[in-house]
Parts: sequence; structure tokens; C-alpha cells
Amino acid sequence: MTKKMHVALLFGGNSSEHDVSKRSAHNIYDAMDKDKYEVSLFLMTKEGYILSDTDSHRVFAGEDEDAVVASVMPHVDESDPLANVANLGKIKDVDVFFPVIHGNLGEDGTIQGLFRLLQKPWVGSGILESAMAYDKDITKKMLNLYGVQNTKYVLLTPDNAQDYSYEKLAQELGAKLFLKPANQGSSVGIHEVNNAEEYKASLADAFRYDYKVLAEEAIEGPEELEISILGNEKPIASKLGAIRVPENDEFYTYENKFVDASEVKFDIPVQVSEKLANRITEMALTAYKALGLKGMARIDFLVSKDEEPYLGEVNTLPGFTNISLYPQLWDASGISYTELIDRLIELAFAEYDRRKKLHHDFTPLGKEKLSK
Repeated sequence: MTKKMHVALLFGGNSSEHDVSKRSAHNIYDAMDKDKYEVSLFLMTKEGYILSDTDSHRVFAGEDEDAVVASVMPHVDESDPLANVANLGKIKDVDVFFPVIHGNLGEDGTIQGLFRLLQKPWVGSGILESAMAYDKDITKKMLNLYGVQNTKYVLLTPDNAQDYSYEKLAQELGAKLFLKPANQGSSVGIHEVNNAEEYKASLADAFRYDYKVLAEEAIEGPEELEISILGNEKPIASKLGAIRVPENDEFYTYENKFVDASEVKFDIPVQVSEKLANRITEMALTAYKALGLKGMARIDFLVSKDEEPYLGEVNTLPGFTNISLYPQLWDASGISYTELIDRLIELAFAEYDRRKKLHHDFTPLGKEKLSK
């Protein structure tokens, strides 16, 4: 009998997308071929502590997470500097890590650094690549360097915010603009701004989530199109999908993403002109390679009324919830959910093997010699 591959599935996390991640993990777990994989579960709590496989299964089975955490934490030795990750060492012979921790600690390069220290393969991009793609400011700088069209913006920080009134930004970006925390996901902390009063309140809220906030120009009457990317050095792109938000919503909010999606319509695959589809595909693949991404990404675009595409956001650990477009777009492109999981794991091993070929040799210095 062939030995099953041991996959450690990590989910939850210390971010506003904690519950989204739990939904994603359930779907991935259900889609995995249990004849092929042995799956251990590791829930990262809202405080950043990784529960054991046993306790993570309790939450997975429906127990109240807060109650499970409350029963566990009194027994944790907080003097142990590795206490937050100690449970990962209680499961033997993990072959590959599969993180679905969206946002902070999971999508920003942090958990990838841990996997690197553990010298194990993991699904998704590397440390630097994840961090760059998670930071909207750095992403835009890379897109501009590689000529990928995106919206104009001004970077606001606590140090320079006093230099930018609403009127000054409106003169540069237009009367309607959007404020976005640079390091945040799922539309959390994003605000449409149309006047000075809204600007003041929205900026204060955005700074709750990050010390870097983007003030972005608004695209007139945009259509939101999304595309899924799969692969390492030679990535492939899915067909395009569209999100139709309720008429009264200016953008795809957290509420209509995850709380009440009953009014949101998905058009998969969406019918657009061949010219637009080819241009978005080319832009997405260029961005993916420019950022050095591996494994997967969902890339979001805004398309103006005159069919000008602007790359909006790159998601290196996209959602796998019931309404998430990443797996849906691949299903529409001929790759089933289960096959998608298989491919992502294969890509993780391929990237791990590629990195193992790199040398980290050193030359012994011997006895130090100092000048007289």
C-alpha cells in the first residue's frame, strides 16, 4: 500500500479574515483526496497561537472556537519563546504545509518564513514575494516598474498625512477617491471618499489597520473582473470572471463578500471582447512573474467604461469559500477542485526542490589576522 502524503493544513490567523480562512480550510479539506492525503489540522487563533491537531479538529467539528481556546490557553507555558508554534512539532513526518491563513501572519511572508526555517515545502509564494504582493504600495511600485497599468495613488503615512488635505488629493486624483490600508484584505478599512468630512473620518479608520494608507483615484463606472493564476516559472491563467455588486454599492465590500452575498452576482466565465480578455491575461501573467509569485494567485482588475483595464489587487492566498472565485474560475477552465489541490501541492514540491539546488557554502575564516 502506498504511503499517504502527510499535509498540514493551517488556517484561522490573527487578522480580520480569520473566519474567512476557516471557511476556506473546510472546503479545501473536503476537496482533498483522502486516499492520497493524510491531513493534520492547525488552527491559528485570533491571538496568533497555533492549536494542536486534536483541538483544531474540535473547532473544525463545530465546537465554539473561543471556548476551545479558553480551555487550552491556561495550560500553555508562556515563558517558552516557541509556545505559539510548539504544536507543529507534535505531529510527525509532515511532508508539506498548506497555509490558508489569509491576511496578517499568513499572506505577508510571516508563516512562509517559519516553513523556510523548518525546511519543508509549502503551498504558495515565498517570503519576499508574499510580502511584496500583500503590500499594495510595493505591489504598485512593481507594477509601474513593469508597465502594468494600475490606478494613480498617493501614499499617506502618519508622518505626511497632515500635508494632504482632501482638496489637495482631489486636485491630483479626482473628487471621488478611495482610501485603502496598504496591508489589509477583504475590503476591510476601505472607504469611498467624496468630501473633506468623509476624508477625515475614513483616514482615521484606515490608519487603524495600517500605518500606510493609499489614496487612489476612482475609475468611472468600473466593472470588476478577476482571473486566477496557477504555476511557478511557467504560470497559466484561467478564464475571466465578473462580480456584479448591488447597484448601491460602489465596491465589493466585506459584507457582500462574506456576510450576505445574496445580492452579489457572479458571471463565470464572463463574456468580454477577445482584445480585453487577452490584455487582462497578459497583464496578470506579467504581474505574477514581476512579483516572483509561486503556486497561485487571484488577480483583480477594474475595467472602465471605455474598456481600459487597471490591475487592482494581487491575492497570493485567495479564498476557497463557497463563493470564492479562485477555484470557481479554474473549474470553469477545466480544472476541478480536487485536481486544483493536487496541482498546488505538486507545485509546492517543485519549488522546494528548485530552492534546494541553491548553494549556501561558506569558507572557514581560520585565525583572525589584524594589521599592526
